[in-house]
Amino acid sequence: MNFEELLKAQEEKLCVVIPAYRVAGHIESVVNGIPEYIWKIIVVDDKSPDDLAARVESLANPRVVLVRHDQNKGVGGATVTGFNRALELGATVLIKMDGDGQMDPSFLPELLEPIVNGKADFVKGNRFGRLEAISRMPFHRRMGNLFWSFLTKVGSGYWNVFDPNNGYLALDADAYKRLDKKFLHPRYFFETSLLVELNIVRAVAEEVAMPAIYAGEPSSLSVYKVITTFPGLLLSRYLRRLWLQYFVLNFSVGTIFMTLGSIMSLFGIIWGAVWWRQSIITGIPATAGTVMVASLPLILGFQMLIQALTLDVQSVPTSPVSDRTGRRQNIARNLQVK
Repeated sequence: MNFEELLKAQEEKLCVVIPAYRVAGHIESVVNGIPEYIWKIIVVDDKSPDDLAARVESLANPRVVLVRHDQNKGVGGATVTGFNRALELGATVLIKMDGDGQMDPSFLPELLEPIVNGKADFVKGNRFGRLEAISRMPFHRRMGNLFWSFLTKVGSGYWNVFDPNNGYLALDADAYKRLDKKFLHPRYFFETSLLVELNIVRAVAEEVAMPAIYAGEPSSLSVYKVITTFPGLLLSRYLRRLWLQYFVLNFSVGTIFMTLGSIMSLFGIIWGAVWWRQSIITGIPATAGTVMVASLPLILGFQMLIQALTLDVQSVPTSPVSDRTGRRQNIARNLQVK
């Protein structure tokens, strides 16, 4: 089954959104490299100080829509602006590509197929999916992404998704409409915050292996900024997800394990700390009973939290939420039969 035939049968309107800042030297080649089956290309000039807007306008490409910000809003803010504009135009699938030429458009069919086949609502690239691609990745980026990817699995609840900082992604328009946009971070935390919000609405997420292209350009995201800001942002989104998924939108055995486990663990820690301090001050060792009162709730509480984590791993969304899912699956199935 030919990919472009599937797009035509599905009557998909694919829209690439390019948040652009200080990429005037790359933007023309990026736009010209996007395949013809892409319906619209929205370039968001995020108050770029170079001649980016003039270069985009000089392309005179009827598919290209230029949106200009009066002030810099960050990569997340520019992406949301582009996605919202795409919805206004009638797009059915939203694709984010950066304007620096690091994202190969030849991987677009792999990125889009799970969505247009009705198997997923969201698909992103994974630079760790191929060993040869990992070896070409700068060492500091590799180590940082490995560590951050694990934390993001915990925070977002998408245990099947890796490489959260990869900004090459495709998103069903219906799924995007369901998101609470005010919780999408305006800057570099955008991709991670998007994952959390997608899980809250129970969108199905997949990923495809694809290498990034590194041309030696320095990253504008400092390691210091990541270390000092990202953990706090992720923790706040994680707590919000737990609250909504386990206490507001649903109440399950995972809620019970999480609640009792937290209470018992906290009690064990506080009780043990109080009596440990008392033993140091008085020089009198705590009795076996006192130790048991601290250790037993702590052990049981920890086991309950591990079980709650296991249930969270098993609850990764599996049924797409897009209104177009049924139609896409039927058309794809009929084309395969033919």
